[in-house]
Amino acid sequence: MPQRIPAKKCRITDIVNAKFFSGSKEELKPSYIITDYGEKIFRVNIVATVTEKFSGEEGKYSSLTIDDESSTINVKVFGEDVKLFQNITTGDLVRIVGKIKNYNNENYVIAEAISKIDDPNFESLHKLKILNELIKSKKIAEELRNLRDQLTEEELHEYAKEKFGFEEEELTVLLAGKKTEIDYQPKILDMIAKLDAGDGVEVSQLMEVLNLPENVVETTLDNLLASGALYEPVVGKLKKV
Repeated sequence: MPQRIPAKKCRITDIVNAKFFSGSKEELKPSYIITDYGEKIFRVNIVATVTEKFSGEEGKYSSLTIDDESSTINVKVFGEDVKLFQNITTGDLVRIVGKIKNYNNENYVIAEAISKIDDPNFESLHKLKILNELIKSKKIAEELRNLRDQLTEEELHEYAKEKFGFEEEELTVLLAGKKTEIDYQPKILDMIAKLDAGDGVEVSQLMEVLNLPENVVETTLDNLLASGALYEPVVGKLKKV
């Protein structure tokens, strides 16, 4: 009996921006996505807050809109599976495991399982695990994108497969993705660690000492909060997780 493919812990933004590839029922091949970092994903594991809920009149369809602070995505169920959403309401923090589908060029999730999360630390831990994997994926993507001007196409494909296990399809999506931008997160995290005397660092203080444009700092802080690398012990102050 074939084993079920593990569900990948993901940010919603990486799912909605990924390239979708249709499967084949005849060949028993599931659909999947490939992210901007070349990750092939068949099933996803998401922790997010329910912002909207819709149920069809005949009770054969239901959908949720969920938000994990990186983006939003629709999660759908059909037929008997509508019972999965029976006790879910707007505002609930949930963990969803499901498959990726696509309609009108929009990726969405077909839920296989859903559970409410009562412990907010579970969400922080989930985000931290994703962040650690994302750092590794970004480094690999940056390395391969930097090599495309130094190696022939054949050499690059061979290098990517031997070192990282990338197939041609995954490498093609990675190389077509966004160019790697300067990552200010390590600098800002390091500064917060240095300034924190125990009760967090005020955002205004951070703005004063960082020699960076205000919009860059604000965007980076938003991303760090969304990923779970930072949190606010009180409004206006930041601490590393």
